[in-house]
Amino acid sequence: MTERQTYRTAAFVIITGIVATTLAQPGVLASLPIRNLLKNELGLDRTASAAFLFWIGIAWYLKPFAGIVTDTFPLFGTRRRSYLLLSSILATLGWLSLTITPHTHAALLSVIIGINTFMMLASTVTGGFLVETAQASAASGRLTALRQVVQQACSLVNAPLSGFLASIALAWVALASGAIVFLLVPVTIWFLHEPHHPPQPLSAVKGQLHTIFQARTMWAAAGLMLLFYIAPGASTAIFYKQQNELHMTTQIQGWIGFTASIAGVLTALLYGWACERLTLRTLLFIGISVSTVINLLYVHYSSIPLAFAIDTLNGFAFTLAELSLMDLAVRATPHGSEGLGYSLMLSVRNLALFGTDVLGSKLLDSYGWSFNSLVVANSATTALALPFVFLLPMALVGRRDA
Repeated sequence: MTERQTYRTAAFVIITGIVATTLAQPGVLASLPIRNLLKNELGLDRTASAAFLFWIGIAWYLKPFAGIVTDTFPLFGTRRRSYLLLSSILATLGWLSLTITPHTHAALLSVIIGINTFMMLASTVTGGFLVETAQASAASGRLTALRQVVQQACSLVNAPLSGFLASIALAWVALASGAIVFLLVPVTIWFLHEPHHPPQPLSAVKGQLHTIFQARTMWAAAGLMLLFYIAPGASTAIFYKQQNELHMTTQIQGWIGFTASIAGVLTALLYGWACERLTLRTLLFIGISVSTVINLLYVHYSSIPLAFAIDTLNGFAFTLAELSLMDLAVRATPHGSEGLGYSLMLSVRNLALFGTDVLGSKLLDSYGWSFNSLVVANSATTALALPFVFLLPMALVGRRDA
């Protein structure tokens, strides 16, 4: 097999992995159905809903542990293939079990945490494989853009479909998600082939941890990501505002997500072109600056037409910032610790995003903040990341894609 054929085969596995571990996440295709169930069937307020969403994602915050295991300890002689098969099969079974789960807070919480655990493992393996491929081909920007195009394409499908599924039984979204994640099984069997990796002693973990602790550029990248994502979150607040004040149906909410995803796809395609012409430092500065400014438009989130316009612009701005940050994460991941390093930085992102959503909801429900005050605080906090772009090592952000 030629180098080009190897790259294309790897890209096909990566694309399938991204589709399966994106669409079939409880926070994606099932997001609107779950949020709608929490608000309108279980009667939870904003803070309780945000807390539920935070806790079901606990596995995603512990992603580095999965990275250590998959990087260090081969399963049946492989670091990616066997783990991907096992996790996708278990995630499929988890989704099937949700079809018979009682609609109580405790039952839903426990089952969805289990599903997310297996989804996280599959995502960790896919991410590690992406980093290996990107570093071998010096194409971190292009593969990051490919990842984002696929994720945004998933959102194009997800947004209207999720809005429709929110209006019918939760069992249907469980069946759909289970079918999607099961796609990984045949693709992994037929296309993901690895050389045999011998078993490693438990002491090999020490070597992995030593590599990670010594990776200063990785920690610098993780610090910048934390500064960007740590702003008080507003996603649950926006969901409640859409239904309570703007009187949107779940279908309209889904179509708003659809238009934002179109902007995201176009942005990812633009980034794939720009990363060969601009340095990563320039892309980071532009992305974070634009995201900060566009986010302030949410103070005008007062009608359905304005909601469509603002969410579409934010789909462009947030995607641009996130693409540059994910590009940074790929570049900063140490060789040999692809799963651990990349998942560690994504865990920073996930923990900050979901944790700050709880904070934002708490500020509204318990401390009397207005929605507009939350928006301003979000933008101001995000802007704090800008000066640190210029402190990143030149070796990390001073070059373009090959």
